[in-house]
Amino acid sequence: MATEHQIGQLEKGLREYRKKYLTKKQNLEVDESATRIMVNNFLTSVLGYLELDDIKTEYNIRGEYADYVIQLARKKHIVIEVKSIQIDLNDRHLRQSLSYAANEGIDWILLFNGKQIKLYRVLFGKPISYHAVFEYDISDLSTIKQAAGDIINLAKKSVAKGELDLYWKRFDALTPASLTKAIYTEDVIRSIRLRLKKNCGINFDQQDIAVAVQELLVNGHSGAVKPKSLKK
Repeated sequence: MATEHQIGQLEKGLREYRKKYLTKKQNLEVDESATRIMVNNFLTSVLGYLELDDIKTEYNIRGEYADYVIQLARKKHIVIEVKSIQIDLNDRHLRQSLSYAANEGIDWILLFNGKQIKLYRVLFGKPISYHAVFEYDISDLSTIKQAAGDIINLAKKSVAKGELDLYWKRFDALTPASLTKAIYTEDVIRSIRLRLKKNCGINFDQQDIAVAVQELLVNGHSGAVKPKSLKK
């Protein structure tokens, strides 16, 4: 995983990029061709990729062209779809990139308009699908530190060391679906039963607890209080 120093350096790069491109009104009104100049700077100066060597532009995939493909040591890692900075990104812009990714076995799609950045993981199933991972507005200083902590995983050094894939494994493990599978197991239900017996002196049947846990997972509970720290 990236160190605090590395994240700090990337945050510095984001701030410099923001100051150079996103604080001037005229830059927020440019077309897609001018936006690509900003994207090129972001990929090289902020994320550390090398032009020509790592960044393939107008990449031909089965007769269609992807805006950018990040390729390291002959492995294609990320398809990048670029839109004009004036266009608000949304999932509809994924259609073409998802086709590129499916045809080439590329795990990641990045939507970027020079200001708004959205990362997706491609899920190779039938049918092929995707999962939104993060979204940031780089012009927003209130979230730039948090953005750096996520965007660092897109940096060349992180991708080359496999940290982007590890980032996904951690992200996927903490999704509601994965947590539900982890919680709704016999071992966890048994542990909850023992904890309840210790707390209130009642020896519940495991099935009763399983039903209560299922209700909590499905419907939630508005009165639940987030603990300041885990109780021992």
